[in-house]
Parts: sequence; structure tokens; C-alpha cells
Amino acid sequence: MKAIALATTALTVLAGAAFAQDVPQENNSWYVDGQATIQDRLARQPNTNRAKNVILFVADGNGVGTNYALRVFAGQEEGKLGEEHVLPYETFPNLALVKTYNVNAQTPDSAPTAGSMNTGVKQVFNTINLDPDGAIHDECASEAGNELKTFAEMVSDEGKSVGIISTARLTHATPAAVYAKTANRNWEGAVPEGCDNSRDIAAQLFDQMTAGVVDIALGGGRRYFAPTGVNTEEGGEGRREDGRNLIAELQEAGGEYAWNMETFNALSLDGETPVLALFEDSHMKYEADRPKDEEPSLAEMTRAAIEYLSQNEDGYYLEIESGRVDHANHDGNAYRAMTDGVAWAEAIALADELTNEDDTLIIVTADHEHAIAFNGYCGRGTPILGLCHEVAKGQVKHSDELALADDGKPYTVIGYLNGPGAVLKEQADGSFSGERAELTQEDVTDMEYLQEALIPMSSESHSGEDVAVYAKGPFAHLFDGTVEQNYIFHVMKHAAMDAAN
Repeated sequence: MKAIALATTALTVLAGAAFAQDVPQENNSWYVDGQATIQDRLARQPNTNRAKNVILFVADGNGVGTNYALRVFAGQEEGKLGEEHVLPYETFPNLALVKTYNVNAQTPDSAPTAGSMNTGVKQVFNTINLDPDGAIHDECASEAGNELKTFAEMVSDEGKSVGIISTARLTHATPAAVYAKTANRNWEGAVPEGCDNSRDIAAQLFDQMTAGVVDIALGGGRRYFAPTGVNTEEGGEGRREDGRNLIAELQEAGGEYAWNMETFNALSLDGETPVLALFEDSHMKYEADRPKDEEPSLAEMTRAAIEYLSQNEDGYYLEIESGRVDHANHDGNAYRAMTDGVAWAEAIALADELTNEDDTLIIVTADHEHAIAFNGYCGRGTPILGLCHEVAKGQVKHSDELALADDGKPYTVIGYLNGPGAVLKEQADGSFSGERAELTQEDVTDMEYLQEALIPMSSESHSGEDVAVYAKGPFAHLFDGTVEQNYIFHVMKHAAMDAAN
């Protein structure tokens, strides 16, 4: 009986092997690529080294939908049809879907989402790094006793260096989650009257830098570091009402400061001197508008930070945010969301090149998605920022014919469920009415064009759908399935602190 079973098994294996080699599609490129991918997956082994370094990339607002548009846009910028393009981080071997809701909000806010990734605890809408069991938004009295310990503080205790990069203000929600604890994410440069025991977010960054927790911080937002009545570089003015000039105080304490390309290039990046760079009064410019001789790209800041942090033999934690993907989505302007997304992808590729996956855990994710939508049955290679083309019969590339809606007019591939590009406009009597315009490719591919939206809102909203997380390096294999957003922290902590040497 045993001999019969073995013979049957052998025949089954042989039959399976023969079938795998004798199918009509075996030479089709899609089939060949699929077989190659299987072999790559089978050869993978989990990396269980202890992570010396952790880099967390967060593209604010770059959920699965926005990422799809970014992939196609980046590919089309390279002359491809677009859909087949692979973004640098999409080659990372491990990924999961991430649930982004806040403790009290189905549709999340960037502050508690970023906070959950930096503390391991889901948080209350519009708060940063406070225990949700006691924190109340906008009530400063709820801060005391509810402060959570951040990943930056934990790894600093272990001797590691910490860096922050953002194209938004450094006091904005996502970068602030690395170091701040506050009942209101908007207390960037001041706290309300009666909140004597609270500190504004800029002051908290200064405190963490002078305490040696945060070593290098590059981004925008200088207005919250200088007092009112004091002119900042490039004609701005400080907004601090407490009279403190945090920039001057940091320099007096031995820190370095940069505000443009000249001063950025002059930084010593010695790995020891605290570095603060503030390239705009508010957010840094969109990549599409960035004067390249005046402020650095996200990739240039990434290179500088890694060069600085890598000099610590104990390693580092670096959070890098592309903050303005979110802002462009809020404006209903897909062009700038995509161009900032490409700059983000370039920074990830550079960080991957500059580090070693044996000892560096790189995590790529988003804090939330937006109310972005994709229209129609568009043919392959339709410009992702353009009008939808019909599918061409028997061909790969789209037809030259535009797809038409029931009103007889063409429509864009990308739209938003709400936002400033709404067709409905407020009339003099307060009512809303409107009709879709006759759109042309020239209209909709202009960098200033606002995508059509369904519901009129001055600022397009976030959405509550999942985002993706892509990872490589030590313990990246722990990302699998669908996870809560605070789980990202726990992977970082395990890889960098809990795993055996």
C-alpha cells in the first residue's frame, strides 16, 4: 500500500511539472514575469538582525488611491503608458494594509495618526501623543499625567540619534508627533491663556533639541520660532508672543541654523552639533514651485540627514514626511500632489541607496487617504491628470476618442468627492447650482487646474480608508495582512530595541 502511495505521489509531481511546462501561455511575458516573481518570493528569508537604524517615510495623505495615481503619473513622466510602472518602495518585500481611524474619529487627522506610529497607542482627534483614556482635545489641563513616551525618546535613551525632515512646518502634525505632546495640534507657537503648564509645539522642539533627544530637524515653519515684531529671513515676521527667539537661543546653545541653500550647504553635518533648518516662514514650497537655488529638495534633505545621523555608531531614528501631498489634495490640485509624490519617491530611492538593508529598517507609509476618486472605463495609458480616453479594441494603448458622460461632455480620470473644484457654486442667494464645463486636455493638465468635485467644500477632506505600508530590512516581515496603525511603532520598537543582538 505504501509503495502504491509513493508511486502515485511521484506520478502526480511529474504530471504537475509537465503541465507547468506545457501550457500555451508559457512564453507570454505576463506569464514569464509571474513565474519569476514566484521564484523571487520563494527565495526570500526573513531578516532577523537587530535594526541599528530605522527610517519612517510618511507621505501625508498618500493612501492606496493617491498612490495609484502617483504610480501612473511617475510612469507617464518617464514615457511609459504608466500603469506598469513600479515606484521604488513598491519593490520592498513586505507590506500590509493599515487601518487609520482615530480613537474618536472614523475619518482620521494627521496628528493622532502620526502619534500612533510614534508611541504605539491610537490617539484622540487633533491631539498629539497623549493617552486617549484621559486626553481631551483643546483642554490643556488634560495633558498632565497623560503624556506618552515617544519612540524618539526611547531610542535616544539607548544612545541613538534622532532626525526629522518635513516639507511642511516642523511644528505641523506629522513631524510634531516625533517630539511633541499637546492637547491641540494647532498650538504651534503659543498656548491659550490659563495653560501655564503647557508648552507650544515649537518650544517643545527647542527643548528636545537642547536636551539631546532630537539632533537634526529640517523643514519649514520659522515664523513660530521667532517673536512678533522680529523680521525673519525673506521678509517674514515672527509670531511668538512670549518674546522668545528660539532660533537665536539654539545658536547661542551651540546649534547650527540654515534657512536657504547657501546656509544649508554650509552646515558642518558633523553628527554632533544640533542642526535646525527652517526654509520658509510656513510650509516649504511645492516641488513644482520650488526655486532650486533657494531651498533643497526632499531628497537633498534626506541625504544631509543620513550623512549626519550615520556618524553615530549606535544608529538613529529618522522620520521623513512629504507633507504637501496632503495640502495639494486638500486644494483639489492633483498636479501638485503628484509632483510632490514623485519627489518623495526619489527621496526613498536615495535613502535605500545610502543605507544597508542588513541593519536599516525602512518603512514607507501614509497617515491617511483623501476623498480622491477615479472615473470611467479609461483606456490604457490615458494621462492620469487628463481626460478619460475610450478603450481601444484589440490594442494596448487607449483610443483617440474621449469617453463622454451622459451630459455629452468629457471628464477627467481623477476627481474628488468633495472640494474647491465642485461643479456646484454658491449663488448670490446662498443656494448652490452649476453645470459642468466643456473641458479640454489643455485645461485639465494645467498645473493650476482643480479637479472636479461632487460636494462643494473650501478644502477637500481626508477619508477613512486604509493606507499601505511597505517595508524592508530587519523584521520587515512582521508587516503582513491588515494591521492597526499603532502597530507600526511596535515593529520599529521590536526591530530596534527588543530583538536580540
